[in-house]
Amino acid sequence: MAGFADVEHEAASTVVGTRFLIFPQPPFVNGYDKPELVWLGNSCGAILAGPSDNRMYVADPVEEKRPYGLPVLPPYPGLLHPPAEPGPDGHFDHILPGSPTFLSAHSYACARRVLDICEGYVGRRIGWFFEPTYARLEIVPHIAHWENAQSGFGFLELGDSDTPTPTSSFALNFDAIAHEMGHLVLLGELGIPDTNGDQAEFFAYHESVADFLSLVSLLHFDTAIDRLLRRTGGNLLIHNELDRFAELSDERQLRTLNHSLRASDVSDEVHDRSKPFAAALFDCLVEIYQTLLFERGVTDLDPRRFSNLRRQMTPALIEESLRRAGPDYERRHFASKAALQDARDIVGETLVRSWARLDPDSLTFGAAAEALLASADRGRARPFVGQIEDCIGWRGIW
Repeated sequence: MAGFADVEHEAASTVVGTRFLIFPQPPFVNGYDKPELVWLGNSCGAILAGPSDNRMYVADPVEEKRPYGLPVLPPYPGLLHPPAEPGPDGHFDHILPGSPTFLSAHSYACARRVLDICEGYVGRRIGWFFEPTYARLEIVPHIAHWENAQSGFGFLELGDSDTPTPTSSFALNFDAIAHEMGHLVLLGELGIPDTNGDQAEFFAYHESVADFLSLVSLLHFDTAIDRLLRRTGGNLLIHNELDRFAELSDERQLRTLNHSLRASDVSDEVHDRSKPFAAALFDCLVEIYQTLLFERGVTDLDPRRFSNLRRQMTPALIEESLRRAGPDYERRHFASKAALQDARDIVGETLVRSWARLDPDSLTFGAAAEALLASADRGRARPFVGQIEDCIGWRGIW
């Protein structure tokens, strides 16, 4: 009977997936000092030592490595540290922070989770832009004395942020990995533009998408979504025009999208130019979340009463709403959480499916906005098309 039970357990694990530990935010951020247990599915085949599967693998060099760049590209030819090994049950959650192979396990799990989320939204496999030259993405979990993280033709590699410490590695920073995976996923869907054309808005759009996908991916962690809602009393409208949101929350991606910049306010620098569109996506997320709360009877504040939330939702109205929500928020926490998860998936799915309507050689923010609205009109976001259009319009995208 014991043997039968072991086989049954192994079969169940194969169906459910493989366990890993991930820090939703770097462990030096207050409240995120413990990793969260996550399950990775089997869409990329069995997860073996490395970790590795048929879409990506980890290569942890023994010797000091220089970052990839033409003409030097993967695979890494030198000696490698021993790979992260699965436990007897096939899982990797026995590899704890501080262990020699934790950076390998963590960086792989973060990258795979983002790919799984995006493929779930589009409903099919997302290919690499570097196929067929490489079938798999090489993940280098640590490059010493390099304050950066980058992705490119067949690789994702991670250095150290600021002064190196045990927790400063970008391999422990889900934000950084999710951002780079956003670039790889988008390149896989759009391809690379003709080098003879104007690529300014293509690259700015890339930064917008990478920033927003890192936020969407963060909101797939219970730790992050619970903290965010409890620290704001479930009312995400407080991000509008106020700095209090940043004071109330440690979720760093939300801060990067917490601004009132419009297209006319930014420069031509790629990262600066990306900000209004990324923030418009965030506005859509908040509007749909608040609308779902109202429709489900969780709040009496209907965001559709305001033609422009940023101008009409005054600090006094926000404070009044927070006072009404605060005392009994815990009774509404799980209803609020469900609404935010639904809003997350509605906007995430709409964005990812809009890419099929874009041409990399003629991509502008105006074209991206039109593709987003067309995707919304044909999907779960259809009831919110008017609000999405208002959010984009307020940002001056067109």
